Amino acid sequence: MSEYIWGRNPIMETLHSVRKVKRILLAEGSKREGGTLNTIIQEAQKRQIPVEMVPRTRLDQMSKGAVHQGCVAIVAEREYASTDDILALAAQRNEPPFLLLLDSIQDVNNLGSLLRTAEAAGVHGVIIPEHRAAEVNATVVKTSAGATEHIMIARETNLTRTIDYLKQQNIWVVGLAGEGDTLYTQANLTGPLAVVVGNEGKGMGRLVREHCDVLIKLPMHGYINSLNAAVAGSITLYEALRQRSLASR
Repeated sequence: MSEYIWGRNPIMETLHSVRKVKRILLAEGSKREGGTLNTIIQEAQKRQIPVEMVPRTRLDQMSKGAVHQGCVAIVAEREYASTDDILALAAQRNEPPFLLLLDSIQDVNNLGSLLRTAEAAGVHGVIIPEHRAAEVNATVVKTSAGATEHIMIARETNLTRTIDYLKQQNIWVVGLAGEGDTLYTQANLTGPLAVVVGNEGKGMGRLVREHCDVLIKLPMHGYINSLNAAVAGSITLYEALRQRSLASR
């Protein structure tokens, strides 16, 4: 089964990943001299991937009206990793595990942003629920600027059971919640770590919250008492990166 990816940067990142690109469709009349589109064509030719010029209306239909930048790739169906795969990657790199768990993130733009930040911050892998959450679709790939093709993503049916398993592996599980007692800068985010970010509206589910080792919060000094899930998660991941970088020196 095939999937679609659109947008020039996401397609370029996919070409440089392990995911198989079957075919690339370009809008007729697209300007490609010296630009990203020309680079995509060159990369496709190196990999013997067929490139076809088609009417722009066909790309509009395939992307369901999204901004495709005159370029759509037909790719192999995504293969999800397992939690053990993520832990094995950390061991292979001789680094303490660094994971991001997302509890029922619904908005594809939030999911894409969090995956992009996670990849940039050196997270070994992201775990998302199999049900009642946004899927890693073409919009997520584009929002993440193609980061989805360079980071392990696992889907688990039961997030609380996964948290318990991580704790058995001596991984410290930190939940991001407005009612947390510890400021994010005061929490120890070094060592084996899993950061949990909750749903945009309700935050973490009760059981997920109860299974975390500690709940941390971001300081709020304005009229608004909460941040977008992707923003809050990104701030926390980079605080963890800062602490871990200092600890490794």
